[in-house]
Amino acid sequence: MKRAKCIEAIYPELQDKLVVTIMGACAQELYDLGHCENFFYLQHAMGLASSIGLGLALNLPQEKVVVLDGDGSVLMNLGTLTTIARYNPPNLVHIIFDNGSLLSTGGFASHTTSGITDLAAIARGAGVQNVAAVSTPMDFIAAAADAFENDGYSVIVAKVEATGPDHFGMDLKLPENAFRFERYIKERKQMRTKLHN
Repeated sequence: MKRAKCIEAIYPELQDKLVVTIMGACAQELYDLGHCENFFYLQHAMGLASSIGLGLALNLPQEKVVVLDGDGSVLMNLGTLTTIARYNPPNLVHIIFDNGSLLSTGGFASHTTSGITDLAAIARGAGVQNVAAVSTPMDFIAAAADAFENDGYSVIVAKVEATGPDHFGMDLKLPENAFRFERYIKERKQMRTKLHN
């Protein structure tokens, strides 16, 4: 299963959600499908996409937040699973693409490569109630659909191939992306306020 195909499959469902990606291949593959103002590519901050996702979910309970993460990033910040499980935001979906490789930083094998480390088991042990481990496109799509529809923090660990895009490069730099993402959130809040008044 290819990560790019997984992202492509859920891309239409991401249009009305706040999306935070890790750096590197995952960000590039989402960007290549077509940038939207509700996408934030967390460049140069490996391991922290889930922490940003938690902050967004807690502060914007009316928004669905989706974090597109990787095994290497989660391994760098394992405490995030326990912290998010503790607060259990009902509007957060955490998708971890496990390719067993630190693909964006040299392609070194991660601890999940030979089945040494099981991220789904770690998430369950951390207290996450909704955990799915998938390895086929159909199972991934079904797990994502359930997570998007249900309330409660959901973790999907998707086993994917250690392949990435054939190019890296975005016209959108981190400061501009952050400014536009913040503006999008403010405009959404203003629109919701008007609708309720």
